[in-house]
Amino acid sequence: MSEAETHALSPGDHIRFLMRSLDRATLSTSMAGQDGWPYGSLVMIAVDQDGSPLLLLSNLAEHTANLKADPRVSLLFDGTSGLAEPLAGARASVLGRVELIKDDRLAERYLRRHPGARMFAEFKDFNFYRIHVERAHIVAGFGRIHWVEVVDILCERISELEGAEAGIVAHMNEDHADANQLYASVLLGRDGEGWEMTGCDSEGCDLRLGGEVARIEYDARVRNAHETRKALVSLVKRARQSEDG
Repeated sequence: MSEAETHALSPGDHIRFLMRSLDRATLSTSMAGQDGWPYGSLVMIAVDQDGSPLLLLSNLAEHTANLKADPRVSLLFDGTSGLAEPLAGARASVLGRVELIKDDRLAERYLRRHPGARMFAEFKDFNFYRIHVERAHIVAGFGRIHWVEVVDILCERISELEGAEAGIVAHMNEDHADANQLYASVLLGRDGEGWEMTGCDSEGCDLRLGGEVARIEYDARVRNAHETRKALVSLVKRARQSEDG
């Protein structure tokens, strides 16, 4: 998404776009038994269809002990990488409460985003968590500073899309790898060959190549597999027109 396009987003939509686009964040917890001192750590992130952050954490980690004692957490999503003036870029602090989950769909969504985590997910001391977002603070440049409540951050959960996602992603990677490459190289200007889709939701789809991730938004929101197919075909047409143009 271009700077002009992100500038046009509402604060809540911009926060959700940051969460969807980034694969890591700084997790802040309150240190157990240390008078509540704040503790920051790097975590790898995925999000659910509605934008709720998902984590895979070890029971042995300091932050896990902290959040078990106090489930309140903050996640800093930093969208300033590569900018000459980082403080002019967008970043969001997302506040919420963490919950242990046992959900195969959410686990698979996380692991498609982070395939290297599959070996850790098999260890008994690793568990998946979901952040129940309550509010967030976004700084998106000069004069663009807002507190935003959860109702304006997360989007609607659509059960039909949740059920169809794994099949759509598998189909795109197995039968339409050329389309994934067009999305990344032509529409997003990303380098490298072999981009794969890791997820799709009502607003767009996620791509990955090695340690790089990318996000492309649809022209309009979708509600089912048929509308998703139309949106993906539309993106391919736009990419091919751009190549010819």
